[in-house]
Amino acid sequence: MNGLDWAVLIGYFGVMVAIGVWSHKRVDDVSDFFTAGGKMPWWLSGISHHMSGYSAVMFTGYAGIAYTYGVTSFVTWSFPIALGIAIGSKLFAPRINRLRSRLHVASPLEYLKNRYDLKTQQALAWSGMLLKIVDVGAKWAAIATLLSVFTGMSLNQGILITGGITAIYCTIGGLWADALTELGQFVIQLLAGIAMFIAVVLKLNDKGIGFFGAWDEPELQGHGEPLVGPYGTVFLLAFLFIKLFEYNGGMLNQAQRYMATANAHEAERSARLSAILWLVWPVVLFFPMWMSPLLVESQKTDGSDSYGLMTEQLLPHGLLGLVIVGFFSHTMAMCSSDANAIAAVFTRDCAPVVWRRARSWSQGQGLRVARITTVVFLGLSMAAATQVNSPTFKDIITVVIRWVAGLMGPMAIPMMLGLLRPFRRSGPTAALTSWSMGLLAFWLVNYPISWNVEGGVPLQYQVSIPLVVSLILYILVGFIKPEDTPERLAIIEKINTDGDGAAAAAIPTPVGGVEDVIGTKVKD
Repeated sequence: MNGLDWAVLIGYFGVMVAIGVWSHKRVDDVSDFFTAGGKMPWWLSGISHHMSGYSAVMFTGYAGIAYTYGVTSFVTWSFPIALGIAIGSKLFAPRINRLRSRLHVASPLEYLKNRYDLKTQQALAWSGMLLKIVDVGAKWAAIATLLSVFTGMSLNQGILITGGITAIYCTIGGLWADALTELGQFVIQLLAGIAMFIAVVLKLNDKGIGFFGAWDEPELQGHGEPLVGPYGTVFLLAFLFIKLFEYNGGMLNQAQRYMATANAHEAERSARLSAILWLVWPVVLFFPMWMSPLLVESQKTDGSDSYGLMTEQLLPHGLLGLVIVGFFSHTMAMCSSDANAIAAVFTRDCAPVVWRRARSWSQGQGLRVARITTVVFLGLSMAAATQVNSPTFKDIITVVIRWVAGLMGPMAIPMMLGLLRPFRRSGPTAALTSWSMGLLAFWLVNYPISWNVEGGVPLQYQVSIPLVVSLILYILVGFIKPEDTPERLAIIEKINTDGDGAAAAAIPTPVGGVEDVIGTKVKD
């Protein structure tokens, strides 16, 4: 990097902070901070939903998969995400929007205390926050890894810079700042991605390699196969099922994008836009990664530095700075949206239970706590980032695929399936059994069992077994011990009914100590 590249990078950080300051004027209360007051246009919500699913892991961990295996990086990652969101546009997006418009909640988990009970909500809230700390920590480590390639900064210095800038703008402006910065980041990503695509095509031409003939080169032998190595059919099906839940709200931040739109129809349009972007745009981003074995030799065994090395070699200064900004934009988009989601969960779901004074916070006090929580979460995730590549977490892609994908299912299934009428018989017993046994299955498969299997348990089973265990138990316990009380059925009808008919009916007073629908007062 030279002075021009640094100017582009510093200018980008300045614009992000400025957007946060401008967005501050649009945040008057907790609802504005967490769900944009339900005033976000569907197209902005869709772009924000799309961008909040990226991070620099794509340019490190998935770049390594592309370098090693080829197009399976698209087939087993962005394609199942696109398909999962497309399915969720009908199945989940409208219902999640009604959580805000009908039940007046500001957190995706806030409805769980009435759909199940307080214990279930707290179990999912606390475990979800802990998982997000690890997840976001991997994202900070990914961008710091790229930054070290270009600048020579240490991992911890890179984590501190990116986390600090993100903390400023998303803490000041809330979800509005997240969405507007993600719009700007999408434009930057578009320019940077096209620049890198063109640079790779030109370099291949210089080597006498045609656009389509590249696949015949010895270095890309087998790289055109859609399912190779550990990324086989079982992995693809498991990942599709996981992403159906994760990218439609199971990891919380995407749920907020659906909640932020004006109504259920707008949420559905938002999801469809995000699905189309996930299907088309990653092909442009992945093409340089697929060609990377022809242009660079990775210095890391997992190939995670290949994209950074290629960028540094192919792009002139200025454009290099733009692509580096693109790396930052991916990570900051996802991490800021995660921070906002977790702040919502803590402020709305956890604090009122563990702290009596939180039950009577004014709007101003709740907003201050939300901002403080955002900063604390980002600090904890940055601390976790320093432990990536340790014996506990191992490399970045291991954290993202094995830990996050493996643990997401047990936490998302009670939340997401609880929205749907066919699962109305499943109550708190089914939800807690599904959650706890899914977590136990993750630990058994990844540690005791894996230690005793030669070569370890294959990746596809590490990520799929916890989800399958949770799903089966959620349904089975619901049939064995149905808990579809009138109060819970009323909640489900509110979420599932269009118009003002049955959905407008008053909800009976919930059981389990919760005294109101929005969850601001808990029985002592």
